[in-house]
Amino acid sequence: MSQNAHFSVNTRLTRLLGETYRSSEVALKELVDNAWDADANNVWITLPTMITGEAIIVKDDGSGMTAPEMLGEYLNIASDKRVRSGDRTAKLKRKVKGRKGIGKFAGLILAGRMEISAIARGRICSLTIDKKELIENQNDLEAVPLPFSEAPFDQAESGTTITLSQLDTRLNFPVSERLREVLVQEYGREADFNVFVDGIRVSLEDVPGTTKRTEHKLPIVGDINLHFTIAEGKKLPKSPGIVLKVDGKVVGKPMFFGLDDDDEIPEKLVKRVYGEVEISGLDDFVTADWGSVIENSKAYQEVQEHVRSVVKVGLQETHVRDMSLQKARLKKQIDQRLQKLPEHRRQYAQEALNRILRRFYMESEERIATIADVALDAIEHDAYWAVLDRIGQSSHGDISSFAESLEQFGLVELSTIAAQTARRLQFLDYLDQLVNNQQTLEKDAHKALETNLWVLGRKYSTMSSNNT
Repeated sequence: MSQNAHFSVNTRLTRLLGETYRSSEVALKELVDNAWDADANNVWITLPTMITGEAIIVKDDGSGMTAPEMLGEYLNIASDKRVRSGDRTAKLKRKVKGRKGIGKFAGLILAGRMEISAIARGRICSLTIDKKELIENQNDLEAVPLPFSEAPFDQAESGTTITLSQLDTRLNFPVSERLREVLVQEYGREADFNVFVDGIRVSLEDVPGTTKRTEHKLPIVGDINLHFTIAEGKKLPKSPGIVLKVDGKVVGKPMFFGLDDDDEIPEKLVKRVYGEVEISGLDDFVTADWGSVIENSKAYQEVQEHVRSVVKVGLQETHVRDMSLQKARLKKQIDQRLQKLPEHRRQYAQEALNRILRRFYMESEERIATIADVALDAIEHDAYWAVLDRIGQSSHGDISSFAESLEQFGLVELSTIAAQTARRLQFLDYLDQLVNNQQTLEKDAHKALETNLWVLGRKYSTMSSNNT
């Protein structure tokens, strides 16, 4: 006899789903993501004092849920919202964050009891989930009854409030500062989405590091406000760069305003910058879709130069000591190697090493020392290495610098010819010694000459002829 089999969904699934979040703060962020998907403009998070036993409250002013939505969609485990309604939200066309349909269980990592209250289209409905009852119930998950109620609501508002109570004392309570750090990475730049933790809006100040604010009046642009943070610690900002805002509206993606092309600033240090610059009344250098800027606009170039110079000073103030110490630790070793190079090549070698220090900023000293050794080996054994590197760098600059670099190649060429002449004379002495030795056979002489055809005359030089 054959028959169909079915999955049995154990109630312990709720505990397992709740345990997929590595911290209390990350779990709460999942609830904020739900508010984003609900087209909320504001989210308010209230955290309790640890010894009071109060609840955590996450409230938003999004679209809320009707009874059919709460019962048919919210309680549908692992239901992908993108499959149901597309990858963009209905009202604000945001990119949907919910993917696996299990974010609703995020609160259960913290709380024994989760109450969901939603207002939509003149109705309010409420649902209560008790984790203990779920886990101890012997029925399948879909058979466990959950208290639910619905009633009219006469105020013209919408949104969802999640109340997390009976908090798990075995876990560290979410900390306001840490929660703000987690949220700012995702929502710190959103113009139409404000997140408040204990009444304070999440902002750039929540990125750990050194924060600076400047206000200036530029000749073309007028008033310009720059606000940025240079992040500290091992974790870099999720989306580094500076956002340009014109009349409060974000233009395109975060930019570095030329900082990433500055040879004096290490690449890894540039990626620690996180901020925004605001101007008003000048949208003529913004593309029609507000996706980018017209880069050859004089106004934009003025903004770029201002941002680059101000942030560069901030970077130099906060990290110049680290860079200096790193250079000092390697200086003695590098200087010893540089002294072995001919004088006319030391300058190029030093410039090459400085670029290495900038490129590998904050790497281990052992790794930088190894890379510097390899570079110096190349410079020592190849007279053209540093000069050609210099030419490559100057080829993107002004014509005068480019021409000067090409001139340096000629000087190296002359010095190389002189060195080659001395080496060839030495070789001829050794060749005479070989030929005059009574024990030398003809095959030995052929072996010495077959790769040194220049001895037979200039026309047989490898560089001028393929005659053999």
